[in-house]
Amino acid sequence: MESAIENPNLKISMEKRKRNIPGVRVTSEFDSDSNILFHKISCKLLDSLAKLKFSFHNNTQGQISEPQVSFVSKHLSLHYDLEQHNALLNTLFNVGPSLHFTSTHDLNSQQGDLSLLTNLSHLPGYSLHLSTSLPSPLRLPKTTFTFPIGEVSLEEEDQVVKDNDDINNGLSLNGIVKAQFLNGLCTAQYQDQHFKLTYSYKDDQMSFIPSFSFPSNALSFAFKRRLTPSDKFSYWYNCDSNYWSAVYKRTYGKDFKFKAGYDSEVRLGWASLWVGDEGGKAKTAPMKMKVQFMLQVPQDDIKSSALMFRVKKRWDI
Repeated sequence: MESAIENPNLKISMEKRKRNIPGVRVTSEFDSDSNILFHKISCKLLDSLAKLKFSFHNNTQGQISEPQVSFVSKHLSLHYDLEQHNALLNTLFNVGPSLHFTSTHDLNSQQGDLSLLTNLSHLPGYSLHLSTSLPSPLRLPKTTFTFPIGEVSLEEEDQVVKDNDDINNGLSLNGIVKAQFLNGLCTAQYQDQHFKLTYSYKDDQMSFIPSFSFPSNALSFAFKRRLTPSDKFSYWYNCDSNYWSAVYKRTYGKDFKFKAGYDSEVRLGWASLWVGDEGGKAKTAPMKMKVQFMLQVPQDDIKSSALMFRVKKRWDI
């Protein structure tokens, strides 16, 4: 049999054939708290324009649950539940550079959502977002207007009249505004008839974040201090309830992190160790594996302390 060394054209043909075979990625995750394994198998198709996924859970007895097959692309995604025989369809399409439509449809319930996002090209930083449920009820769509320093949303919702418990349609207004103030960032947020004012001051070594809520008149503040380039201490205190929490964090490079803290509201002390970036993916971790160990110590019952761990591993085939 002719070898690739003797025939360079055969070697090139083998390399092309290898590139045409889509790579398969297998990811497994285990959480000792739930004793459930999660598995995901995926591969890219059509020169990485789409991705095919198969995922499922299984317990320590080997019983499989929640199997799902997904086809995901930029403009279309389909998620099919093999147990419920149900499909969730998501679509996205653009009309010109500044008009974007997205929709979601649940096959079994025959319900979904439709949204429209338009960027005002002549006003950078401004956009208008309209969304509604399907089948559409007899009410106005939720409208969100975004501008450079915040956003405001207006939504029609059911409101109960206190005197006779009747339900009427009313308009709900929510919004958030951010602005620089005294070398920090001031944020005013109004949501569900509650107003919250937050001020955030940060520099290279320290952060101080007081906040005030109305009508509850609740005052709290957070304090963060970087002790060294690898050590950081955080403290949060609620002046209304006298609850507080504290967290110490130390990093060892980008792949190792240690945390320890205490929460007075639940009277619980804890410590955790991360191997791999806490907020990153398994593919960037050493040996493509993320591991977390956590120890929880209840203050009122130290004997019920629990050691938990979570492992996530990825294989590229």
